[in-house]
Amino acid sequence: MTRLDRPDTIRTQPAHATGVPPAAPAPPATPAPRADSAPRATSTLALTSAATAVALMTYTAPMVTLPDTAAALHTSVSAQAWLLNGTPLGLAALLLVAGSLADDYGRRRIFLAGTVALGLTTALGALASSTWLFTLARIAQGAASAAILASSLGLIVHAFPTARGRLHATGVWGAFVSGGIAAGPLLAGAIAGWDWRMAYAVLGAAALVVALLGTRALTESRAPRGGRPDLAGALTFGLALVSLVAALTLGRDGWLRAPVGLLLAAFLVLMAVFVAVERRSGTPMIDLGLLRHRRFLASSAGGLFTGLAVIGLFSFLPALLQRALGMSAMDTAWLFLLWSGLAFTVALQARRLAGRVSHRHQLALGFALHAAGVLTMLGAIGSGSWVRLLPAFVLSGVGSGLLNAALPLLAVESVPATRAAMGSGAQQTFRYIGSCAGVALTIALVTSGGGPAHGANIAIIVSAALAAVAAASVLALRDRA
Repeated sequence: MTRLDRPDTIRTQPAHATGVPPAAPAPPATPAPRADSAPRATSTLALTSAATAVALMTYTAPMVTLPDTAAALHTSVSAQAWLLNGTPLGLAALLLVAGSLADDYGRRRIFLAGTVALGLTTALGALASSTWLFTLARIAQGAASAAILASSLGLIVHAFPTARGRLHATGVWGAFVSGGIAAGPLLAGAIAGWDWRMAYAVLGAAALVVALLGTRALTESRAPRGGRPDLAGALTFGLALVSLVAALTLGRDGWLRAPVGLLLAAFLVLMAVFVAVERRSGTPMIDLGLLRHRRFLASSAGGLFTGLAVIGLFSFLPALLQRALGMSAMDTAWLFLLWSGLAFTVALQARRLAGRVSHRHQLALGFALHAAGVLTMLGAIGSGSWVRLLPAFVLSGVGSGLLNAALPLLAVESVPATRAAMGSGAQQTFRYIGSCAGVALTIALVTSGGGPAHGANIAIIVSAALAAVAAASVLALRDRA
């Protein structure tokens, strides 16, 4: 297949491809943007980036407050994976359907609904009195965040129709992913000494402020396909993910137990049903034909292994450092600011690599840096010194920045421009499926016996091995000539 007839190659789109009827036939080349369109594009980028940062702050806040939250809610060690996995579970279950709904019924509409829902559910999380109530609130926060993340890139693609503008905008948006990851633990750590619940109240208020601003600043865009929402696909996919995460969480207490086997079997059956539903649906959540395109596979594999190798380890590491090294929540927040702050800076500057390094090679380099970095942590938990962790946080931070810059652009370039929200939702779905599995796997390895230092070394080796597999996978999925 040539580049001209490949459906996953992004070309300049005519006006009708964005969902806005053209007043006249589109010219061969993209016209220069009108002077009054620049403020709209700028406000779109600012609001989508701000909402994304708040969503990621909500996602990462429990990383440093996990010991306090678990103590307040009387959560056992084996159940602590649910406190961390609630939000990524909601994200993974709803990202695909949120992306499809955004493209079909309005990206602005889904974005605003998501920000309002995030504000309300985050505030409810602050009032939770038990592990399961807090977990349910976290799942709802993930569902709301799915609406924000899936629709944000669709709004950005509509606001920045040129390739150069899109490169800049997705780079900024990817940097705010890292910025949210950086700010969440810092905010939670700063407030944790007073009351860990206040962090969620502050984040809920921030989401509502963004929603209020978005009602005036954002313009609607859509690419309707007709037909009904794929509710059957959403239901079977969501139940499949719940089964998988429950199996991974319960597997810590024994993988050969009947409940674990039944949950894994349910996951496989539900995924088979989901595939059958998607093939018969006129408006599927995901076009399964995209799985034949290597760029889409590279985007999906990059998201999956980012969750497995990077997010899985670094989500539980703050709690491990507090437990094994006696660090405070604020101390671990500052340490993680080094990792996520570097990721933010690198993601902002990664656009300078355009034309020199392909997105696929950026992903491979990012995974390689993460693998090299975490291997320097071997023995650090048992040494009793946090200084041993600094090289790992620097190398992995740079690698994470490259991943966060390349993944969103590859996601929207791997599908037609009219399905940008679906492409974003698909890539991020794989990312948070990997995150759920990675967190459960990390906790299982760290608490498997032999003490936290021994378990941490095993988790580090597994994370590095997964990153190495990821680097090889994305390099193998090169575009056909």
